Amino acid sequence: MNLIVAVDQNWAIGKNNQLLVRIPADQKFFRETTTGKVVVMGRKTLESFPNGQPLKNRTNIVLTRNKDYAVKGAVVVHSMDELHDELKKYNSEDVFVIGGEKIYEQLLDECDVAHVTKIEFAYDADSYFPNLDENPDWEITGDSEEQTYFDLEYYFYRYEKKK
Repeated sequence: MNLIVAVDQNWAIGKNNQLLVRIPADQKFFRETTTGKVVVMGRKTLESFPNGQPLKNRTNIVLTRNKDYAVKGAVVVHSMDELHDELKKYNSEDVFVIGGEKIYEQLLDECDVAHVTKIEFAYDADSYFPNLDENPDWEITGDSEEQTYFDLEYYFYRYEKKK
């Protein structure tokens, strides 16, 4: 299983249920990487999308404790057991965890690859991703040249769990 995330220099990922910044090249990378695949997210992440609608051309799986929650075009599961049963239907390599904070925390140990866009800036934030640089189970196996968007510098990293 994979995960994909954009973080700032403090591994922050969002504030008030919104991304910290929208970088077109990062959004394009996200779209190209996850199109045709399975994306796993929490309810709040889904609700942060335009009109609260599932992402097009992907299988959207939403994990929420709310038993009454339903959204057209998404598979809704209510527990980790239900999620694992649903994920058995797919090739693990085609599954991408896309947030938010609690979902990343719950599923990090089950992922083998992390696509991390690191933004060289510290934002005011209220949600964070675990710092993989401080986690001995993970190592960087790929990185990009420095990218820029206006005055922001950022990098694309690929982390893999050590075997």
